[in-house]
Amino acid sequence: MALRSSSTLSRSTFFHQLSQSTSTSSRTFVSILFPKSTSPTCIHKDMHLSPSLSKRNLTLLLTTFLSVPLPNVRHALLAQELDLQRYTDSKEGFTLLTPSSWTKVDKAGATVLFQEANMGSNNIGVVVNPVRLASLEEFGTPQFVADKLLQAERRKESTKEAELITVAERPGEGGLRIYEFEYKVDSTRGGMKRIFSAAFVASKKLYLLNIVHSDKPESPLDQDKRMILEQVLHSFDAAA
Repeated sequence: MALRSSSTLSRSTFFHQLSQSTSTSSRTFVSILFPKSTSPTCIHKDMHLSPSLSKRNLTLLLTTFLSVPLPNVRHALLAQELDLQRYTDSKEGFTLLTPSSWTKVDKAGATVLFQEANMGSNNIGVVVNPVRLASLEEFGTPQFVADKLLQAERRKESTKEAELITVAERPGEGGLRIYEFEYKVDSTRGGMKRIFSAAFVASKKLYLLNIVHSDKPESPLDQDKRMILEQVLHSFDAAA
């Protein structure tokens, strides 16, 4: 498909950018991004109701049992409990939650990038690029995009193994469709990493989120950190 200008992205360029997302923190995006699938909120079976519920248990109960018509309340309570803060780029037109302790840094190719303190390889990045498409569905189905993404990862010399974990789709602001992905990559550059990614198209722009976190056998991604990263993933959307 011919490009109208050098500033727009073709489908092949889109997948090439995606495949660069796990190489190094500086490429984390021009590198990009995509996942979802598991419910971020859980209640432990052995949790008991007592006259003196802890703040954490009370918040978990509320976020689980609040009625469906109040999603914003549930999300706000959980974000507060997990110490997440809202970041909105009004100029580019997107919003997401980020851990309050992570630092915003400047990186070439990234619209915005946040890094964990003393662990720069753990990062959250967004890239925005103009495209000719009106919707993400024109790229393909979530599974089609996931398959292309994994193929691109496996072609990289540094990749030892790449495994797709989940593929999902959810509605976003104004009815747009957001694709989410989770996968693992074992690389000669940084070892095993867990990648959470999301993408959507709005106003002829492609929005890509990539969350990269170390997931080595000796120090695997724990459930508390996973819950935080999933909330970041699920919060990515077009700005209202």
